[in-house]
Amino acid sequence: MSLKAFHIVFVISTILLCFGFGAWAIHARTQGGGLTEFVLGLLAIAGGLAMIVYFKVVLKKLRDISYL
Repeated sequence: MSLKAFHIVFVISTILLCFGFGAWAIHARTQGGGLTEFVLGLLAIAGGLAMIVYFKVVLKKLRDISYL
């Protein structure tokens, strides 16, 4: 597995984890959690969005490199 392929897998898993944690934290807030859970959820979702932007930039930069 090339560094490009590994990077793509790692970034996609990070995006999914950010959105998953954000959804969980915001859901915990609706179930009686405190403000901390809500803020952490929003930060995680913002991190997921930032990772999507990063992913697009990296794909454009590494477009000429093979996946193998």
